[in-house]
Amino acid sequence: MGSNFIIMLALIFALTCSIAFASDPSSLQDFCVKESSSSALLNGFVCKDPKQVEANDFLFSGLHTSGNTSNAVGSRVTPVTVTQIPGLNTLGISLARIDYAPWGINPPHTHPRGSEILTVLQGSLEVGFVTTNPDNRHITKVLQKGDVFVFPVGLIHYQRNIGHGYAIAIAALSSQNPGVITIANAVFGTTPNISDDILAKAFQVDKNVVLNIQSKF
Repeated sequence: MGSNFIIMLALIFALTCSIAFASDPSSLQDFCVKESSSSALLNGFVCKDPKQVEANDFLFSGLHTSGNTSNAVGSRVTPVTVTQIPGLNTLGISLARIDYAPWGINPPHTHPRGSEILTVLQGSLEVGFVTTNPDNRHITKVLQKGDVFVFPVGLIHYQRNIGHGYAIAIAALSSQNPGVITIANAVFGTTPNISDDILAKAFQVDKNVVLNIQSKF
């Protein structure tokens, strides 16, 4: 009897932990459409009056449109998060379209609040992610049209178009607002700058190299 009770407590604890560490809070009603006019500060957004909710609160039109890849990295992300669809509030999901010019990249970045599952719609992509310290394993794969690849939450990952034509992918994420930290921008493009002494020592390069990179951001 005692051992059964201990097992039951362990199961309850495991279930409680799995709920406590979920990436987004679960909804306690049919929906909680983001109320854009509210200034209340919450971990999420205030719910709109359900009687005022309409179909457009759950709609985004535009993923059929190609993103402009005329930039330094040769890619464009079109996000569909709670910012674009208020009805995503509390649902714990979001989406993005990624367009890649020939040899364009989606630079190394992380999503602090969501895992990502990427589906290639067109072209060939080299993708990869890096595991945490101390191993820092680089797990990489070449994907073709129809292939699906997963990037675990918080890990640095990237994509590169290795074809001679344009590539397109759709990414689904396990958060209504997964966030993005582009590594190069976060290290070299901060306001104010991280000290060149710190970056020179961290990257084991001359300060002039750091200053040159910072000037590009």
